[in-house]
Amino acid sequence: MSEDNKVKVAIVGSGNIGTDLMYKILKEQGHMELAMVAGIEPESEGLKRARDEGIGTTHEGVQPVLDDPEIKIVFEATSAKAHKANAPKYKEAGKIAVDLTPAAQGPYVVPVANLTEHLNEENVNLMTCGAQATTPMAYAVSKVTPVRYAEMVSTVASASAGMGTRQNIDEFTFTTARGLEEIGGAREGKAIIILNPADPPLIMRNTVYVVPEEDEIDEDAITESVETVVAEVQKAVPGYQLKNGPTFDKRDTPWGEKTLVMMFLEVEGAGDFLPKYSGNLDIMTASATKVGEAFSRHLLGVEEVVA
Repeated sequence: MSEDNKVKVAIVGSGNIGTDLMYKILKEQGHMELAMVAGIEPESEGLKRARDEGIGTTHEGVQPVLDDPEIKIVFEATSAKAHKANAPKYKEAGKIAVDLTPAAQGPYVVPVANLTEHLNEENVNLMTCGAQATTPMAYAVSKVTPVRYAEMVSTVASASAGMGTRQNIDEFTFTTARGLEEIGGAREGKAIIILNPADPPLIMRNTVYVVPEEDEIDEDAITESVETVVAEVQKAVPGYQLKNGPTFDKRDTPWGEKTLVMMFLEVEGAGDFLPKYSGNLDIMTASATKVGEAFSRHLLGVEEVVA
């Protein structure tokens, strides 16, 4: 812990996501003190920017983070493969890992839905950008009525999908679908991602289809639940916008005639480092910041003030 009642944290990964996360933590001015940014390229832009902000840096990878006993929380902003290798090391070093990769070495977390349930965990997984954007909508419906099936289609700018995203496409679809089930409450989930090469790049767009278990549903209660959850997400991600829905359409489905609930979302980034069209990356770093702040408060025994 630092002397001014803050928890020291580190970011492992000095690429675009790690750099955007750095600026969000600095802007948060909460209970986190960013003590180190770790990378492997001495001349990377992310490490240079961190040094310019007066933050400690290392190009020797994760080891200096492990060796610093004052660092209590580590944000993994590398790759699923790297985190699978690093996760046991964080645990052995007594550090909490907030994982921004699809590695899923700890329980899935979507802040608006289940963050408070996992504040005693050593490792939590933020799944994927698609899960952070769409799972809250399935969750909102499931709070009102049981959900038989949930499907999301996420379209992101090709320019905001780096090699890590492309290499992890299979993990993306699997992990996002599991998020719709485990957190969204669906008995069955499906995820589809589209990388759109349009120029100028488009912002993140998501369509969510939910099939309730029951033949008759309370449409007003579902609408109220969705709007409440959207407002909660917007506290961390102001660019999260419900553009259409929920709409209700009676259709024949594989489970009989059901009322299909549909929602269309857009996510625009805050522009802290990444371009505003990279809402898919921004929602991950914003969610990570919210999770890190909650863990820091928990470690310090600080009660959250509810407005």
